[in-house]
Amino acid sequence: MRIILASTSRYRRELVKRLNVPVESLAPPYDEDADKAAHAHLPIEELVMHLARGKAASLAALHPDALVIGSDQMGELDGARLGKPHTVEAACAQLASMAGRAHRLHTAVAVHHGASGRVETALDTHHLVMRALTAGEIERYVRADDPVDCAGSYRVESLGIALFERVTGDDFTAVIGLPLTKTVSLLGRFGVGVL
Repeated sequence: MRIILASTSRYRRELVKRLNVPVESLAPPYDEDADKAAHAHLPIEELVMHLARGKAASLAALHPDALVIGSDQMGELDGARLGKPHTVEAACAQLASMAGRAHRLHTAVAVHHGASGRVETALDTHHLVMRALTAGEIERYVRADDPVDCAGSYRVESLGIALFERVTGDDFTAVIGLPLTKTVSLLGRFGVGVL
């Protein structure tokens, strides 16, 4: 069965390659910002699931015979959302707000089959404790890793791991952008085996 990843994220593309099944990567025709604003009232866990389903559904409508994988990720600090910072200044400010504190990172995955309308979803939540960091350490990290396109302003798969005292959760790949253990399980529900 044809499998499409509803993302052009380099992080998710690299992760899904590990599964050793042919997966196309396409940009979903989905206005994430508008949908996020329209559903801002949802709890963060529900919002991230909604966005993952929306991405998958937008491509499943165009490719009904394919399985479409959608994913979304959002950090949470004291109940407030931590998204992608988009600028160096915003990344530094976001990291400063998390320094020495614990936060959660929610990563949702949805697999949608357009022809049947069937959707299977899963959520992975990691608890992360960041080290106490100086402004200089934060600035040096952001300049070195350039995490402006990452939820939470860090890349744990590279130098960003040095920001943390502890990372706790089920599947470390979720922190990078796609929980592969859950993705394999969801694909299996559609009869797609990886091994």
